[in-house]
Amino acid sequence: MRRLLPIAAFMIVAAAGRLAAAPPPDAQSSRPIVDLRIPGGAETQQLTLTDGSRLYGTVESIEHDAIVFRTLGGVALTVARADIADLRVVRGRLVRGEFQPLDPHNTRLFFAPTARSLKRGEGYLGVYEIFLPFVQIGVTDRFSIGGGTPLIFFASDFHPLWITPKLQLVARDRAQAAIGVIHITGMGREHDAGIAYEVTTIGHPEQSASIGLGYAYSGTHRAAIVMVGGEARTGRHVKWMTENWFWSGGGNGFVSGGVRFIGERLSADIALMVPLVKGTTPVPLVSFAWHF
Repeated sequence: MRRLLPIAAFMIVAAAGRLAAAPPPDAQSSRPIVDLRIPGGAETQQLTLTDGSRLYGTVESIEHDAIVFRTLGGVALTVARADIADLRVVRGRLVRGEFQPLDPHNTRLFFAPTARSLKRGEGYLGVYEIFLPFVQIGVTDRFSIGGGTPLIFFASDFHPLWITPKLQLVARDRAQAAIGVIHITGMGREHDAGIAYEVTTIGHPEQSASIGLGYAYSGTHRAAIVMVGGEARTGRHVKWMTENWFWSGGGNGFVSGGVRFIGERLSADIALMVPLVKGTTPVPLVSFAWHF
C-alpha cells in the first residue's frame, strides 16, 4: 500500500497537467485567444485591445475587417480586427458599474467544499501550509475528483492519502446541492477514515452561505458533523469567509474566519482557526491555489 499511494498521487497530478493543456473555452487563461463570435444571451465577453485596454460586453456584429462591440455600460464601439489582441467568454457579475470576474475557487471554502461544481476540464492545484498539496479536477460539469497527500510525514509505516469525489445534484442560479466523500487511506485498513457529506449553497456566487451535514467514520467510531460557512466578496480581489465545524461526541469542532485574495487564476487564503477544545490555541491557516 505504501508504494501505491505515491503512485496514485502522481497520477492525480499528471491528470491535472493533461487537462490544464486543454482548458474549456470559458476558462480564465493568460494565453491570448480570439473566440470571435456573437455570444449567447447570458454570456459576457472580455475584449482586450493591442494597446492593453480591456472591455467587457458582447459582440453585436462581425464584419470583414471590424466588429461592433457593446460594453456592459451600453456603449457600442466599432473595433478593427487588427486591434483585437484577445477575445473570450468570461464569467462574473456587474457590481457597482464594474465587471467583477467570478472567484475561480468558489467550489470550496478554506477546507470544506461548497455545492458549486467545477466545469469539465477545469481544476485547481494548491497547497496548505507549504507541505499539504491538494488537487481537484472536473470530470464532467457535475462530477469532480481529486485528492492530496502530505509531503512530510513522521511515521515510517504509513503514508496518508485523501481522495475527494464530489457530485452536484442541484444546479440553480441561487441554490446548489452536492454530495461527496473525503476519504483518508494509507494508515492501515483498520485506521481508514473520512466524511461522507451533503452540502447546500444558497445565494449568488459572491455572497452566500453553505450548510453541510456529514457522517464521519474512523475504524469503529462514528460521528455526525455539521458545517456552517459563508462568504462575502467586498472587492474585485477580496472575499471574506468563515467556516465552522461542529460534531457529536463531546461538542468538539472549530470556528474559523479569514480572507481570500483573488487573482485571475491564483488565490491566497489567510485565516485563523480556533479549536473548540479547552486549553488549545488558535491556529493560523495559509493556503494557495492555482486554477486551470
